[in-house]
Amino acid sequence: MPNMRPFLIVAILVTLYFLWDAWQRDYGPQPAPATATADATPSGQASANDTPAALTVPDDADVPAAPSATVAAGAEAPVAPAAVEAGSRRITIETDVLRVVVDARGATVVAADLLDYPIDPKARDAVVRLLDDGPERFFIAQSGLVGAPGGPAAPDHRAPFSVEREAYALAPGQDRLEVPFVWTGEDGIRVTRTLTFTRGQYVIGQRTVVTNDGDRPWSGSEYRQLQRVPLPRGRGFSFTDPEQYAFVGASWYSPENRFEKLKFDKFRSEPLNRTFAGGWGAMQQHYFFAAWLPPPAEPTQYTTAVLDGAGQPRYLIRLMSPAIVVAPGASATFESRLFAGPKLQRHLREVADGLVYTVDYGMVTFIAAPLFWILDQLHKLSGNWGVAIILLTLLVKAAFFKLTEAQYRSFAKMRKVAPRLQALKERYGDDRQKLNQAMMELYQKEKINPLGGCLPILVQMPVFIALYWVLLESVELRQAVFIPGWIDNISAKDPYFILPVLNGIAMYVSQKLTPTAGMDPMQARMLQMMPVIFAVMFAFFPAGLVLYWTVNSTLSLAQQWYITRRIEAGEKA
Repeated sequence: MPNMRPFLIVAILVTLYFLWDAWQRDYGPQPAPATATADATPSGQASANDTPAALTVPDDADVPAAPSATVAAGAEAPVAPAAVEAGSRRITIETDVLRVVVDARGATVVAADLLDYPIDPKARDAVVRLLDDGPERFFIAQSGLVGAPGGPAAPDHRAPFSVEREAYALAPGQDRLEVPFVWTGEDGIRVTRTLTFTRGQYVIGQRTVVTNDGDRPWSGSEYRQLQRVPLPRGRGFSFTDPEQYAFVGASWYSPENRFEKLKFDKFRSEPLNRTFAGGWGAMQQHYFFAAWLPPPAEPTQYTTAVLDGAGQPRYLIRLMSPAIVVAPGASATFESRLFAGPKLQRHLREVADGLVYTVDYGMVTFIAAPLFWILDQLHKLSGNWGVAIILLTLLVKAAFFKLTEAQYRSFAKMRKVAPRLQALKERYGDDRQKLNQAMMELYQKEKINPLGGCLPILVQMPVFIALYWVLLESVELRQAVFIPGWIDNISAKDPYFILPVLNGIAMYVSQKLTPTAGMDPMQARMLQMMPVIFAVMFAFFPAGLVLYWTVNSTLSLAQQWYITRRIEAGEKA
């Protein structure tokens, strides 16, 4: 019987889709091996002399070139910049959600721990470290000043700043913490860079005040940049471990072109070099990211670069502010913000325009984004993401109620004509052409649509796939507990395989209510295997997704049983 063929095809296609997508992400193009590049300029090139020997403090070549700016007439000849100290000093700053380590050399953020995000929910002392200057997961946030050639010196991200204490912490009842770093040059230039931390926030405010106590104008720009290496990845395959294939690379946002991404293997062939206002630049990974957020009205130059050396290459995205001039006796301020934290969608919308696009649902974003919004509203009502998924299933089932009702009416009618279909099969034997012609005549006479059961499945498949990405890409659902002791993480697989078994049972019972008369023997055998195939497949899927499908299958079974019994009772009457 042809009406089950679409179901089988769709099931196979869905499985192949997940396998193909994960394979492409896991075994797709990798970053190109390191090769020598030219000297560093704002256009995105970098020097091969920038050797990350220790991968703790970057070398000289990743300092951007000086911008052009108009210097006041009559300024004296420039002098050489002050020497750079080789040592560094680590400052620890802790809030209720962040623990940050800042190197006083350049006031560089070299570590950022996300205190609310344990690596393992059963061992909450070990938390996610987003920024890290270790060689294996090197990822740091830098900023500095670059002055006009020959002008008074300015501190770049290698310059030693002074700071009062070794450790700072947000005190109970304190909502705001400011940590000043001070640099003083030999030309009368004094720079105070103040990092501002706010309770409950992953945004670090940065205010750089340039005070000119000398007798010559200072001109220059502030640059902010992120450097990182690719994350180490496993070579296995897993439906519940997107760390193996999630996007890791640079991204940026502009009002004109919206959200854009750049994979590491495209840094050399498609370098970024663009100037616009109202945007931001980021380095992102699964669940978390860091981004520099310049003032919305500031025309900022965005560039990318590859920094090669003895070790693996580092990838850089840089934001350069417009050049300014600070006259003697005057001061000027550069403002920016650094975000280092999770992709919490409600919070990202409040931080900056377009920042929510870092939550990447891929091709199904147009379905997944509103689906997450609905799920989030249901979570507000229930306080449990598993319950929210059940409520979402009920809403989806209600939305497609008429379609599934038509599907099961078609199934019920097929059950009614099953003996006649079997008789046709016996009459025409192996003559497939005459058999199909006779079956179509019977369908027309009884007003049966043999493909009526296909449409509800096709309509619901995009929702199923979109929910899969919502579960894997939404940090809000990371390690979310459904039932303690059973499903402690709905984004991981069911540890006891209860949901896959329940879904298999629901599919098996539904199969018994589905007519099979006239079906090809191969199709019939495949149909009999579907509950087992789905049970095995769902054993490796996120528990939240299997919960959705199991509840949906159970509701469908109840609806099918009710419609079938009602139509059969009507026939008897």
